[in-house]
Amino acid sequence: MPGFFASLFQWLSGLFFSKQVEIAVVGLQASGKTSFVNVITSGQWSEDVVPTVAFNFRKIRKGMVTMKIWDVAGQPKFRSMWERYCNGVDAIVFVVDAVDQDKFNTARFELQQLLAQPTLSGVPLLVLGNKNDLPGHAAVKDLIKNLQLDKISDRPVSCYSCSMKSKHNLDIVLQWLSSRGH
Repeated sequence: MPGFFASLFQWLSGLFFSKQVEIAVVGLQASGKTSFVNVITSGQWSEDVVPTVAFNFRKIRKGMVTMKIWDVAGQPKFRSMWERYCNGVDAIVFVVDAVDQDKFNTARFELQQLLAQPTLSGVPLLVLGNKNDLPGHAAVKDLIKNLQLDKISDRPVSCYSCSMKSKHNLDIVLQWLSSRGH
């Protein structure tokens, strides 16, 4: 019988104390955006991820938090759509392939273009340096420097090194995302 009351209390708490968080996941192609979404929604990582065309949408519940996640394609022809999917979200997640340092200039340019949009003023930014399980990945301090994250002053900015494959730091990332929203 105590299990019944605990379940009833949890259900009632979920009705009155649940939180909604809407996020947009953007970044250059092959940075690990869809892998990130797959890992946080299902806990599964796979090497066989098909590149996103336009966008994918997922809705999941983690504890008392319901997350609506927009996974937006990163190929050049889709980058002009990023603002549309970032508008009105509680946080923008910008995923960077921390091993492919040749693309850091492009990533910085695209991020600056996105954040310059007036409709996105003040939206919190979370930068994920993905693939830290591979040799030669950039450290957080290098990501901050190369993407000029320390020059962003109009919004909260956080940066973490992570790995979708090993799920390194994903608990911290989920906690950060859960603290957003309403």
